[in-house]
Amino acid sequence: MARLAAAAIACSITVGAVAVARGSTSADVPAPADAVAVKSPAGHLSFEIWQDAARLRYQLSLDGRPVLAPSAAGILIDGVNLGDGVARGSVQRSSTNREYPTRGVHSAAHDRSNDARIEFRHAKSGTRFSMEVRVFDDGAAFRYVVPGSATRTPDEATTFRLPDGAIVWSHDLHGHYEGVHVRRALADVPAGDWAAPPVTFKLPDDAGYASITEAALTGFAGMALQGDGRGEYVARLGHDHPPSYPYTLRYTPEDVQRVSIAAKITGPVTTPWRVILAGRDLNALVNADVIHNVSAPPDAALFPQGQATPWVRPGRAVWRYLDGGDNTYDGLEQFTDLAATLGFEYHVVEGIWQRWTPEQLKAFVDHATERHIGIFLWKDSRALRDPAARHAFLQQCHDLGVAGAKIDFFDHEAKEMIDLYDAILREAAELHVMLDFHGANKPTGGDRTWPNELTREGIYGFEHRNSGAWGPHDTTIPFTRLLAGPADFTPVVLGDRRKETSWAHQISSAAVFTSPLLVYGGHPRSLIDNPAVEIIKSIPAVWDETIVLPPSEIGEVAAFARRHGREWFVAVLNGATARTITVPAKFLTPGRYAASFVRDDPDNAAAVRVERGAVTPGDTLTIDLRAGGGFIVRLTPAAEFSGPPRRSGSGS
Repeated sequence: MARLAAAAIACSITVGAVAVARGSTSADVPAPADAVAVKSPAGHLSFEIWQDAARLRYQLSLDGRPVLAPSAAGILIDGVNLGDGVARGSVQRSSTNREYPTRGVHSAAHDRSNDARIEFRHAKSGTRFSMEVRVFDDGAAFRYVVPGSATRTPDEATTFRLPDGAIVWSHDLHGHYEGVHVRRALADVPAGDWAAPPVTFKLPDDAGYASITEAALTGFAGMALQGDGRGEYVARLGHDHPPSYPYTLRYTPEDVQRVSIAAKITGPVTTPWRVILAGRDLNALVNADVIHNVSAPPDAALFPQGQATPWVRPGRAVWRYLDGGDNTYDGLEQFTDLAATLGFEYHVVEGIWQRWTPEQLKAFVDHATERHIGIFLWKDSRALRDPAARHAFLQQCHDLGVAGAKIDFFDHEAKEMIDLYDAILREAAELHVMLDFHGANKPTGGDRTWPNELTREGIYGFEHRNSGAWGPHDTTIPFTRLLAGPADFTPVVLGDRRKETSWAHQISSAAVFTSPLLVYGGHPRSLIDNPAVEIIKSIPAVWDETIVLPPSEIGEVAAFARRHGREWFVAVLNGATARTITVPAKFLTPGRYAASFVRDDPDNAAAVRVERGAVTPGDTLTIDLRAGGGFIVRLTPAAEFSGPPRRSGSGS
């Protein structure tokens, strides 16, 4: 059993409405001998839970080093913290070992864990509840279940104490889930600081990395975190979150007041899973399956073949919004034609379609269908709150043969918003409509339960005109926000919006940012005219395998090797400092690979050097990166490659 710090109770502080105990961090003492310990299958992670004189506590360790120091566990029901003054009952243990298809980072998920269901009784009220714990080789998850049939108001009483010396990456809730992460020492996180999950942190002494988020969010308010200024984050539900700027901009003061009231639940209270991803390196975090493992599998009646249900089809899309183009009926038809030229599968159309006649809309969709392009139509979520209006829109999409809908402007994590997501997902599934959510919260594994959700925003992407450099941001989000699930960043803009980043950086971002609906932000003509167009056209929307390469460091470099079928891509994004990195090609299976390289032009960020050559598993790639630069190579087994080797000059 891992022996970590158990803190003597020093004082109590109050954050909002929730009182949380603060533990001393000055001394390390072992957990009680009677703590319930659950270890990962390989034994590297250990989750321990116990009750002391004051309350329920837990901790998590990786190879005997603290990931989370002793932290408070508990749930409030009608203002009573069931984690205070508890008696433990039975402990039921089990294990899981299975695989299932998944989508995005890799094609097969590994659901292997040791599990426990621990029964408790709250002494004063007599209320019984349980804590379910699952510990995987790449993280741990726990949730609370309170049986009963009454109508009650739940709230959160969980805290997460990070180890002293941790480095934290987080952003606040001002833009809801569209914020720029700040890197800070844990000691510099002030009291009251809001953090939108996932909150990623590096363990002291290079012991590894971890990230806190949630999964299986349904029928409940979403969770954000708030720092106490002493190394601990407090879980806070949606009604306590400060309303974001987008929400106050689009909603009424009455709406703001309503969502600030804790929601009631009738019947059993089952919280979302509180998830801690953990591993020795960034590859472990990026490949972690915990969030999907604890999320419900798809309903076989709606998705008879699960992720492979025929009408659910990942793909690439063009989009007229960021990078010019004629925003008229004819201009958008031309975008559809350009999508076909690129070999893309979709065209995302903003709200202008609502000005067209029904006949025009049908003709537009028919024009796209003839070219094997699926249309996604933008819609304001506020127009879908009424069930009749929601059904009418989704039925219209179904009847016209529209592939999907881009639903926008949620901007809050109150339970009523989570319920709206679920209602849209279910009805869209019934009518075979795929979805892309914008103005959205973080993903929580719902794309396993609802395969028709291909992606969502919930990220500071190219819709924003970043006030700073893009490079540090782009090399941070693969290890923060994207740990939660796919993100519609709308990458690859080759004009001035890219700021200091290079063309190679932009092209490579399409292969680093995971999004099964891969919506390109750049004008499709700029992609077609680029010297690297063949690489652009070859980047898939989903991957069979992902390896985070050793040069990667949060905010500095994101270097990925990703496989789709038999082809490999190595894609690198660079931050603010020019550098040279080396990547051994030992991830390749034996044989010779034809290589198509896209490199930075050292003299011109708005240019690329496109080269062809050959690579074998024994080779090492040497990659020169300018500040804000990038690199991508496509590696195809030589027997499958056609065309003579050649070298292309730079673009301009």
